[in-house]
Formats: sequence, structure tokens, C-alpha cells
Amino acid sequence: MIVDTLAIVGVGLIGGSFSLALKQAGAVGEVLGVGRNPAKLTVARELELIDRAVDWKTAGRADCILLAMPVGETEAVLKQLAPHLKAGAIVTDAGSTKANVVAAARTALGTRFADFVPGHPIAGSEQSGPAAARADLYRGKRVVLTPQADTRADALATVQALWEAAGAQVEMLEAALHDRVFAAVSHLPHLAAFALVDELAQRPDGDTFFRFAASGFRDFTRIAGSSPEMWRDIALANREALLAELDAYLAALQSLRQAVSGEDADALFTLFSRARNARENWIETQDS
Repeated sequence: MIVDTLAIVGVGLIGGSFSLALKQAGAVGEVLGVGRNPAKLTVARELELIDRAVDWKTAGRADCILLAMPVGETEAVLKQLAPHLKAGAIVTDAGSTKANVVAAARTALGTRFADFVPGHPIAGSEQSGPAAARADLYRGKRVVLTPQADTRADALATVQALWEAAGAQVEMLEAALHDRVFAAVSHLPHLAAFALVDELAQRPDGDTFFRFAASGFRDFTRIAGSSPEMWRDIALANREALLAELDAYLAALQSLRQAVSGEDADALFTLFSRARNARENWIETQDS
């Protein structure tokens, strides 16, 4: 067993799957749940994602607390927790942005900031809520930790051990680099999917387009089924890096438009081939 007591703030897909995986691995004793929605906590208890729902004071007595709610709530949640944290308690998070989370934690935790381990599991689903949780969500997936210079070494080691017990491969990144990388490979694709679906939906004859949409459209837009609240917070939290990626993508689309408009078959073939080769190389590295 790695920790006797784990508290999860936000027992949905991410937090619930973390709990299930650790329970299955025998890495945790009691799991406590904290959240703003009593009905969801009841469901989490019925599904045995948590052993009991608790208040902030009780959650602060846990050995480790995972924040698994939208990143925009980080500072407010930590301010609720901070007065109740027992000595040695570790706090970590599963947010998709890191620089803003680190800043929020420094503000809210003060002298207890050394006990905070910023993290981001690279796993998920367009589904959300406790019913979506599953024990194998993190198996073979990467989890990025972005420790700071003053992060307590044993806190970092404990969080790493928990994620590894859940089946994940843990890597370390600097927070700003993390945000640049995920603006490109995660945040931008989500915004593109949301934008395409919304643009079609706003057309007067949008129903006709959706009626004929097939697997390609379904695959490309799957992630537009994700939580609007979560992605609103991510877009605002990673604003600078995301704006840079949006500009680069818009420039690429403009070049593509020019090739189509100019009937430049060679340019289209070169772009499509280059993109396909890059994707195939990426898939090969994922499968190896």
C-alpha cells in the first residue's frame, strides 16, 4: 500500500478511474470523495469509486488529495482545503494546463506549496461523470508531472508511485513546455472539433449535413462531445500558447485554401503525403 487515505476532489472520469485503478492494485486504503454535486457523489459511492463522501475538513486529513475538477476552480478549491491539510499531506492535480495551476497553488497554499505536485494524465474520453470511470483508463498511458524547484522530493516520489500503480508511464516536463506541447496536440484539436460542429449546427440547413455525416466526421469530431466547462477553462488558462497554435493552424489552412483555389495539385499532394508520413511515423512510435 502506498497511501492509507486518498481524497479525490471531483469524482468523475479522471478521479474515479484513478481510484478504481489504485483500489484494484491494492495501493490505497480508504478513498474519500469531495464535490459540489451530492447526487454525483452518491453515484460514485454506489459504484465503489469512493468509500464515503466527506467535507473539506475531513478531506484535508487524507495522506494524498487529487484535484480532478476543471482547472479554473483550482485556486478556490485549494483555498478551501489549505486550512485543513494535516502535516505531511500531499496535494496533486490532473489538470490539462500547468503554469496557471502552479501559480494558483502558490497563491492558495503559501508555505504548503512544497507539498503540491502538479500532474496531467494523458488519458481520457469524451464521456464524463462517475459512470464513465474505469480501472484500465491509465494502463500504458503517459502521465506528465511538472515538479517545481521547491516541490518536496518525497511528495513527488509518492505521486509518481501512485500513477505507476495505476498502470501509467510517468514523465517529467517543465510547466511552460508542457503547456506549449499540449496547446498543439490536445487543446487545438479540441477547439477545431468544437468549431466545425458548431459551424455546421448554426447553418439553416445544418440538419441535412449531419444526416449525411459518416465515420470520418464522427472520428474527427468525437472530442467535441467533451465537457464544455472543462474546455472553456482550458482555453482560457492556456490562452497564450493556444493563440500561437491557432495562428499557426490558421496559416496552414490559408496555405491549403490557396492550393485548392489555385488548383495546385502538386502542393496538395506534397502536403497530404507529408502529413500522412508524419502520422504513420507517430503511430509506429506509439505501437513500438
